[in-house]
Amino acid sequence: MYFTTLFFDVDDTLYPASTGLWEAIRHRIDLYMHERLGIPWEDIPRLRQEYFEAYGTTLRGIEAHYKVDKEDYLAFVHDLPLEAYLKPDPELRAVLESLPTRNLIFTNADAAHARRVLAVLQLEDCFDGILDVHAMAPYAKPQEEAFRRALELAGERDPHRCVLLDDIPRTTRAARRFGFFSILVGVAGPSPDADATLTRWRDLPALLDGHHAGEGDSR
Repeated sequence: MYFTTLFFDVDDTLYPASTGLWEAIRHRIDLYMHERLGIPWEDIPRLRQEYFEAYGTTLRGIEAHYKVDKEDYLAFVHDLPLEAYLKPDPELRAVLESLPTRNLIFTNADAAHARRVLAVLQLEDCFDGILDVHAMAPYAKPQEEAFRRALELAGERDPHRCVLLDDIPRTTRAARRFGFFSILVGVAGPSPDADATLTRWRDLPALLDGHHAGEGDSR
């Protein structure tokens, strides 16, 4: 296989958006901004969008404008019963076990949340490491500095030998600009935002085997 390292996002990537988990996390973020920071409800959607666009994540924006305990924020927004939203994914597990690549989690959340998700999905032993919000600080996807740091932490020199799988179009666009082969997960058909799209995990090995950097496809 041409590619050597795969970077996987967590939320709405390892599990489908239809689970509702990310929406529940979004609600917890809004609740934190209102209850802990005193931000009026009506201002939260605008601020979250501004922070998302300027800093990559709501957390980075909050840190820039408020005195906030990062650990308290992360614990608060992820305080959800994951078993109510997720279930084991044997298909994804089989695919990951079949891949000869080094597989890493690359998330704007923290490692604690990633590990909880992996445990419920029964994938905790399928990844070689977790690159989280702490490892990327003060950056976050889709900032170029975050991709550069991920490459360094993975011990890779050539971004073209790496793949990013993510559900956010602007992140896959940024990864492609940096040199990664980018796969937009959960989208059917060709997309201008990524090198390829993927809706079924079982199609991933053939997609990787059949493509080098710069070629696109949808599965």
